Amino acid sequence: MTNQILSGIRVLELGQLIAGPFAAKTLADFGAEVIKVETPGDGDPLRKWRMLHNGTSVWWQAQSRNKQSICIDLRTLEGQQLVRTLAESADVLIENFRPGTMEKWGLGWEDLQRINPRLIMLRVSGYGQDGPKRDEPGFAAIAEAMGGMRYITGEPGRVPVRAGVSLGDTLAGLHGALGILLALYERDAKGGTGQMIDVALYESVFNLTESLLPEYSAFGAVRKPAGGALPGIAPSNAYRCKDGEYVLIAGNGDSIFKRLMALIARPDLAEDPGLARNDGRASRVDELDAAIEAWTGTLSIEAALAGLKQADVPSGRIYSAKDIAEDEHYRARGVIEKVQSVDGLEVDVPGVMPKLSGNPGAIRNRAPGLGEHTEQILASAGLSPAEIAALKEKGVVS
Repeated sequence: MTNQILSGIRVLELGQLIAGPFAAKTLADFGAEVIKVETPGDGDPLRKWRMLHNGTSVWWQAQSRNKQSICIDLRTLEGQQLVRTLAESADVLIENFRPGTMEKWGLGWEDLQRINPRLIMLRVSGYGQDGPKRDEPGFAAIAEAMGGMRYITGEPGRVPVRAGVSLGDTLAGLHGALGILLALYERDAKGGTGQMIDVALYESVFNLTESLLPEYSAFGAVRKPAGGALPGIAPSNAYRCKDGEYVLIAGNGDSIFKRLMALIARPDLAEDPGLARNDGRASRVDELDAAIEAWTGTLSIEAALAGLKQADVPSGRIYSAKDIAEDEHYRARGVIEKVQSVDGLEVDVPGVMPKLSGNPGAIRNRAPGLGEHTEQILASAGLSPAEIAALKEKGVVS
């Protein structure tokens, strides 16, 4: 296997569910050693989320691949001391508890920095480590709303909808992974030291809202929900076909627009000087959408896609999980990989992304069973078999 770029980096993951663990998964995919700390008995609640096989979520197989599992009761003094011991040799510690929880356990940033000045600590929370909402519980759905995304998502005049995944959590995980990589570069390439990274779920969503705030600041414009369209960019929408399916068409490039109009037999629109640029097209978007749907409405989605492909117009269908699993492009790119659970179930999961030419990531190990590596990790930290047995007897570890 090609030498992985984060080989030799040790990550202590104290997070649970999605945001913190997604950041750790990203690092693990590129070679980092990730030690996941779970609660004795139950473990990470994600083990029981959504659809289960033999009592464990199949989602777990994607989120926790390449990780090791150790069970420590963080509410006990002995458990907290074990985390300090493990933090002494860690490069990164990830947590996504409510602000103040780690401090209550004597594991706050100042506490850990004294133990290991080179430690990089990622802290993920709903609203950040300071500010008036700091102490409020924060979940992805609330972050997506506060970050501005929920307001503009859905059909005009209807209840705003959420994406069908916990987008706020995953975006926070990606921002956290980016922050860790920046901090590692500053520490190791520039002679720096450890630092704390503060990631808020709502800010991770807000960072993706493009022109939303600048347009309000400059013009007082409040963007509204627009269904399948992209306001101010035209034509770009989902158009109904004869068979009831919807085809997505992005004909908003100037030359692409002319090719699209030629395809739908509307040379009058293609040559209209008022439609030559996006600002003109955006002001007449309803007219353009009606013309395009008059064409798609006479065709099956397959026929529409074939014509659009021939005309070199960006287009596509709306994919379900079945479409993704059966798509030859996904398979050819290696974006779908198979993993095997502890009990032998084979599961398709998203592959390693992004793709690096020189140091590609890899799924090296299946997701761990609960506490599968407890003894191994504690022994490598210097604890004797008798000490480990005593901690198990007390229920501090399992």
